[in-house]
Amino acid sequence: MLQPKKTKYRRMQKGRMKGVAQRGNQLAFGSFGIKGLEDAWITGRQIEAARQAVVRFMKREGQIWIRIFPDKPITKKPAEVRMGKGKGAPEGFVAPITAGRILIEADGVSLEIAKEALRLGAQKLPIATKLVIRRDYTE
Repeated sequence: MLQPKKTKYRRMQKGRMKGVAQRGNQLAFGSFGIKGLEDAWITGRQIEAARQAVVRFMKREGQIWIRIFPDKPITKKPAEVRMGKGKGAPEGFVAPITAGRILIEADGVSLEIAKEALRLGAQKLPIATKLVIRRDYTE
């Protein structure tokens, strides 16, 4: 019986992003959050840029939670290469996001600071987002 060839990277299908998020669609840790309204692949660099923007504005007060992780490898062939000859080399990692997914949560700061910090973080992301606030939040 033929054994599959062992490779360093697990081959992964691209998959479809359809429908709305079934998991990770409600606040779990903080009182404020950013909810994605579109389907997209978000790279690790974009997530890190958003995290830095939020942390910088909050001036290390409160706490934030990143609810997504880029664990899907993306491959790409070099420019001007003919068809065939196998799969391209890994280029980076992305987090597939469906509409309704909570991306970042924050807590321990006032509503005004959280609004502005999460707005700045959302600007770094390639999708439309909205601010969500916990139902039982009181100032």
